[in-house]
Amino acid sequence: MTAQRNRIGASDLDVFPLALGGNVFGWTADTAESFNVLDSYAEAGGNFVDTADSYSFWAPGNEGGESELILGQWMKSRGNRSDIVVATKVSQHPRYRGMAPSTVAAGAEASLSRLNIDVIDLYYAHFDDSDSPLEESAAAMSALVDQGKVRYIGISNYSPERIRRWLDICRENGLHSPVALQPQYSLMERGIEYDLLPLAEQAKLGVMPYYSLARGFLTGKYRSGEPVNSPRAGAAQAYLDGRGEKVMDALETVSRAHGVAPATVALAWLAAQPTVTAPIASARNLEQLTALVAHADLRLFPEELALLDDASRLH
Repeated sequence: MTAQRNRIGASDLDVFPLALGGNVFGWTADTAESFNVLDSYAEAGGNFVDTADSYSFWAPGNEGGESELILGQWMKSRGNRSDIVVATKVSQHPRYRGMAPSTVAAGAEASLSRLNIDVIDLYYAHFDDSDSPLEESAAAMSALVDQGKVRYIGISNYSPERIRRWLDICRENGLHSPVALQPQYSLMERGIEYDLLPLAEQAKLGVMPYYSLARGFLTGKYRSGEPVNSPRAGAAQAYLDGRGEKVMDALETVSRAHGVAPATVALAWLAAQPTVTAPIASARNLEQLTALVAHADLRLFPEELALLDDASRLH
């Protein structure tokens, strides 16, 4: 059976409805573990891997780019580059900070080298850079498309006002316009529904939410009160309030009805939201991956979506 595919915005990129997050590669998952996760994701029909040039410079002994290196090694060893849609980002690597044109150009070359590929399928401006004129950043990203080094452009962590301005600049100057947005979005973080999602729908931008499981909170593993061995444990436990408990109760009700994990339901709810193309979630082992890819086969009933919507809505 052919795996489900969703089209990213106004591009011709068709992707599996789960983008596998590469932030753990070379950090909490070593090369062998990363290869196992990537192999299993591909076997499940997955074809969309999201990484960044900065992953994971914060880990002891790392300098940034470790995730891209592992992904590149995996694609080369498996001979499957043509089957994988590669998304990476620029502006946060310690040697390539910001969105100045020279930084964008150098950062792209470094990413291409680490990934061992000729073209990046989806290249994100990772964070806004107030020191670089938006006109110059947009032109630099567009130039990479003209040079055949990037197929499509995306934007992450920019305000709606700055995104609108970027789109206007592209329209006014005949530049290649972004096709994708990558914001934080989950059952616990729904603020973008009031500004970014309407903008994405209007501009035909595909949305790839990150922290789609609220830093792991929506897996349910933080409810027991037992310590969790995760670098994100502190941030996830911050959701353990009345609203968080209500969301987890709703998630567990729906997950029991379908015989799946709470994480599967959380991703299925997210995938059902307007303009969402593929939530991003990472797995450092096969057990975690199983619950993530399962959402591609889960369709929630309207009353289940309504239950989750009510439990998580900010009143």
